[in-house]
Amino acid sequence: MFRSKAPTTSGLWTTKRDGEVKLRIEESGIGAESPMTVHELFEESVKKYGDFAALATKQQGNWTKITYKEYYDLCRTAAKGFIKLGLERFRGVCILGFNSVEWFLADIGAILAGGFAVGIYTTNSPDACHYIADNCGANIIVVENNKQLQKILEVKNKLPAVKAIIQYAEEIKEEMPNLYSWNDFMALGSSIPDEQLDKIIGAQKPNQCCTLIYTSGTTGQPKGVMLSHDNITWTAKAAGHYVGLSEPPERQELVVSYLPLSHIAAQMIDIWLPLSFGAQTSFAQPDALKGTLVETLKEVRPTAFMGVPRVWEKMQEKMMSVGAKSSALKKKIALWAKMVGLETNLKRMKGSTENPINYRLAKSLVYKKVRKALGLDRCTKCYTGAAPITKETLEYFLSLDITVYELYGMSESTGPHTVSLSGTYRITSCGKEITGCKTMVLKPDSDNIGEICFGGRHIFMGYLNMEDKTKEAIDDEGWLHSGDLGKHDADGFLYITGRIKELIITAGGENIPPVPIEDAIKEAVPILSNVMLVGDKAKYLSMLMTLKCKVDFETGIPDDELTPEVVAFCRKLGSPATKVSDIVGGKDPAVYTAIQKGVTLVNDQATSNAQKVQKWVLLEKDFSIAGGELGPTMKLKRPVVVKMYKQQIDQLYAEPTSTT
Repeated sequence: MFRSKAPTTSGLWTTKRDGEVKLRIEESGIGAESPMTVHELFEESVKKYGDFAALATKQQGNWTKITYKEYYDLCRTAAKGFIKLGLERFRGVCILGFNSVEWFLADIGAILAGGFAVGIYTTNSPDACHYIADNCGANIIVVENNKQLQKILEVKNKLPAVKAIIQYAEEIKEEMPNLYSWNDFMALGSSIPDEQLDKIIGAQKPNQCCTLIYTSGTTGQPKGVMLSHDNITWTAKAAGHYVGLSEPPERQELVVSYLPLSHIAAQMIDIWLPLSFGAQTSFAQPDALKGTLVETLKEVRPTAFMGVPRVWEKMQEKMMSVGAKSSALKKKIALWAKMVGLETNLKRMKGSTENPINYRLAKSLVYKKVRKALGLDRCTKCYTGAAPITKETLEYFLSLDITVYELYGMSESTGPHTVSLSGTYRITSCGKEITGCKTMVLKPDSDNIGEICFGGRHIFMGYLNMEDKTKEAIDDEGWLHSGDLGKHDADGFLYITGRIKELIITAGGENIPPVPIEDAIKEAVPILSNVMLVGDKAKYLSMLMTLKCKVDFETGIPDDELTPEVVAFCRKLGSPATKVSDIVGGKDPAVYTAIQKGVTLVNDQATSNAQKVQKWVLLEKDFSIAGGELGPTMKLKRPVVVKMYKQQIDQLYAEPTSTT
């Protein structure tokens, strides 16, 4: 199925750091006739929003704000500092740390100075940091604190191109050559005249690379996704117009920055969309994902909020935990309100404009209070993306009158490609194409499922120094092959059904996408946290399962203690379990029987015997980033999990009967 014809142009991509690409301006929608650089976008923003707050940071209990004029001047100062330190054209400035004003200044300053902005995940090992810094030819590395500094120092002797390291938080513990505090770095640029910086800025073109986004490396070494000025500026404007972002002075949008800025979704939502529409970005605390995020949301009260699925799931778990402790009357009211909310919003999804009295009453009694407790009382745009989200979680928030809109895209598409909107929404769909973006479903099967391919001005330049990988990703007609499987419904809504590389091909030759089966199992058995289908080249399918448990806020390592809702679930079954080990160690009969009932329920709905889960095993701990099973954006690292749990998988296929 073709949505529209993509431009057939040769030379769309490059793998050279100093290369240029042809702009895809034909039929490209918003801003088609006005390609611009990041600097030109920033200048435009300063003219329009100069005195409005751009960035907000909380220090010693007080919020301090920086206006767009001040933001621009600070970025220029940072750029001059990089020039003084010897940043070369098209060389990397790696940034390793939690979201902050300094992160933004280093990112944009690197671009203005003619280099590449390169984010590195804070969870990366020293070797992983070395790979990225070496691959992008980094001249300068910016680190948050001593912990991140030590990673770089461990590999610095293998990075001959690195000229300086800058630390932006904490005082430097030990002075050493070419190590600068943030204040000292910002003072360096004073000897660089404006004319020198302006000459470098003036030489920049919209079709040149300015940012590298490194893939998370779940299927091999990370690849450096080369994004041009035009990729970033066009996509930000097109996406913002499509979702209807407001602008000052009419209404200023407010967002909270907490997701890893090394990921394109966070950069687009925290840096580029605000810069394009005059929004204010407020920084969460470094321990946001360890428990303080909701407190920041309650203080900032954002108008737009993006959460990866695990963030929404954690909110859901917390609310369910609080709800379990409520009085019988409150539980009854909450159950009624959720039934009303889900029914009303599902009708709205199909075009209903009714505003029934029971909904209005539930809104007053429950929905408003829930939104206020989450800090989302002003939020009109709640988004999820970066990984699949379950129908259960979407329906839970929908029942509380919070519609979580799905975004879909890739680093290689500068972030968003399709978006769900109010009035253009289907549960479990990732919406429709942003104006100017095109979708093709390649080689659809009998169910109209095929590979999702992207076309448009948001398609990346290529992978740095990886011509073969670039040719695999972008075909001769300019289509970006996502590797995702999906389909359109009759109304043009896009649904993702799995990934080609994740397809399980059984011994009988049947191709089985694991995600729909995994989602169905998690919906049928709500106490499960992560599940992974296995069975490649095997006679039948099996599944690895983990239970929802508490997580150590400091380390991110899953605990043995079950979450309150799992404990409550166990009590209903007659099980006294409070720990994962209680259930797994003794193969708790009540819990194991409940899980098998859920598996059987899903199996009964399978389209063929080959798609039924014949065996499963409960693992002793949940998957995590710290454990290595999940990537930085909480994506399941399937090849890694297969290696890590080889013994358990082998046992599933060694046993003659369906024991669990």
